[in-house]
Amino acid sequence: MSNAASARPASPAAIAFALASVYVLWGSTYLAIRFALESYPPFLLGAIRMALAGAIMYAVLRARGEARPTGRQWRTLWVLSIWMVLLSNGLVNLAETEVGSGLAAIAVASMPLFAGVFSMLRGRHPSRIEWVGLVVGFLGVLWLNAGSALSSSTLGLVCLIIAPIAWAWGSIWSRDQDLPGPFMSAAGQMLTGSIWMLAAAALTGERFDGMPSGGATAAMLYLVVAGSIFGFTAYIWLLHHVRPALATSYAYVNPPIAVLFGALLAGERFTAHDLGAMAVILVGVVIITLAKARAGKPVEAPAESEPAA
Repeated sequence: MSNAASARPASPAAIAFALASVYVLWGSTYLAIRFALESYPPFLLGAIRMALAGAIMYAVLRARGEARPTGRQWRTLWVLSIWMVLLSNGLVNLAETEVGSGLAAIAVASMPLFAGVFSMLRGRHPSRIEWVGLVVGFLGVLWLNAGSALSSSTLGLVCLIIAPIAWAWGSIWSRDQDLPGPFMSAAGQMLTGSIWMLAAAALTGERFDGMPSGGATAAMLYLVVAGSIFGFTAYIWLLHHVRPALATSYAYVNPPIAVLFGALLAGERFTAHDLGAMAVILVGVVIITLAKARAGKPVEAPAESEPAA
């Protein structure tokens, strides 16, 4: 996959539409998760969502002639989906049973900071500017965890620390693995991840209390179509047509959009402490992104922004 602008020209309108799709669709998934959790238990929600999205993407890709993953690639996908699906999306779902969607999005915005640390541990040392971004971003993470509403929920706090770490580690670890193309890789991760989610639901004793409501089911289907299929397709298209710094700019656009959706549509309230911590985290992420762009190296970023919501 090309990480620079593709040889195939793209119109400014197409790029703007794709960016808006990634910004809005992925930014809205945090609130959609909250609405879906009104009837769906967290891991069962993830299992159903990932199974449906993965099956649809896999069927379409096979119909278009894309090769199925090899046995070795399937084994890699099984491991990768632990990080990228179970411990990221699954724990975000679990966290949102106790904390607001906007607060979850703010915490998840720290993912690129952990990705920078893992890149360093695997031999790529940050530049001075990247070090500045890492320090600034982690100060924001400490600020958020020290005195916001997040600190009042132990479960939410733990989940929203582990989720971005798992997503960042999976993103870095996968770079050295034998994987199929990006779309088939995403489909495979969703399919294998749905099994891990189902196992987690069984271990935690999740079950449905009656039939899910129509609103919760609509939110779940929105996550399947808008979040997992359309949003991801737009993101991969952007990676082929624009610079990585622009394609991955969702990392600092999604949290404010998620906060806005949470405030307008769900009445979520945010303190100056929460918003200040978000601003500091996002400043760190922006510094790292721009530093990587100047160095001409791709930014490690997930297939979805949630870790995905």
